[in-house]
Amino acid sequence: MNTTEPSSATVPVAVIILNWNGEKLLKEYLPQVCATTDPSVAKVIVADNGSTDGSLRLLAEEFPQVETMVFPTNYGFAEGYNRAIARAEGYKYVVLLNSDVATTDGWINTLYRYMEAHPSVGACQPKLLAYRDKTRFEYAGACGGFLDRNGYPYCRGRIFTECETDSGQYDDPMPVFWASGAALMVRREVYLSAGGLDAGFFAHMEEIDLCWRILLQGHNIMAVPQALVYHLGGGSLPAENPRKTYLNFRNNLLMLHKNLPDGDRGRKLFFRRLLDTLAWAKFMATLDFKNANAILRAHRDFARMRRNYTTHPDVNLLKTRPDCRRNILTDFYLHYRTRFSDLS
Repeated sequence: MNTTEPSSATVPVAVIILNWNGEKLLKEYLPQVCATTDPSVAKVIVADNGSTDGSLRLLAEEFPQVETMVFPTNYGFAEGYNRAIARAEGYKYVVLLNSDVATTDGWINTLYRYMEAHPSVGACQPKLLAYRDKTRFEYAGACGGFLDRNGYPYCRGRIFTECETDSGQYDDPMPVFWASGAALMVRREVYLSAGGLDAGFFAHMEEIDLCWRILLQGHNIMAVPQALVYHLGGGSLPAENPRKTYLNFRNNLLMLHKNLPDGDRGRKLFFRRLLDTLAWAKFMATLDFKNANAILRAHRDFARMRRNYTTHPDVNLLKTRPDCRRNILTDFYLHYRTRFSDLS
């Protein structure tokens, strides 16, 4: 195991995999990452978030070519990556890569060449397909993400829980609002100047918040589907887990509070509270009291945490960007537009 502090660049890209007690995932996915990542372009680094399983032993014995950063505790997804990227000195680009992602031949070269050819692009993502069903888009990012007027995320290839079959329909590079944190390439200087991931989020939606701030700085975000990876998804928390419900609801409110200007923030958050009340009522009607309570806790903690954010932008991207003007709730539930290609 090659452990350095801090990491020093010998190639332009650092592919950083954040790990916490993920020995099984590393054993399954890391060989593919190492085999398909061109060492003349990128260095594979595992940042260990205080694991107590056999992760470090596995890395030392089976992956001596992989550089390892060792943290003393679990800092969460956001702060873990902030610390890792701060230590990855000298790299022009960093890739945030989930430990349950299988990469394919040429993936890093494709993303690197695209970023080099388009200096206005601050971050990009590859096409994400499901690891267990490689014909379908994967939930966490699919082929690039967007926000609707109320701050709900959706993707090319995935609207809410409906993931499309990939038939090449979204194989053109496209500007997006957000790129998936499962496989996110970003210019290191842009990441740092935007403030990195918000450690207060801990996990979930932190990459959307980061991309929002990158857009506010004047950079573009792109989906580059010529690069392909397969994502297991749900490797940390399953979709129905109340902890995930809590983080998603709380962090979505925090994201809106942070990134909306004074004149729009109050009205938007009031409307979102009404919509969240409907979600709470749905959980209650189905006797899912744990997830219903997770929404209540999310709102309680949002009310406390929002005091930490006292500066806000002057521009409302939900108004200025055409892709943010639709209401994805009415599109999906009233007009039955379940595919991105159905959206006019």
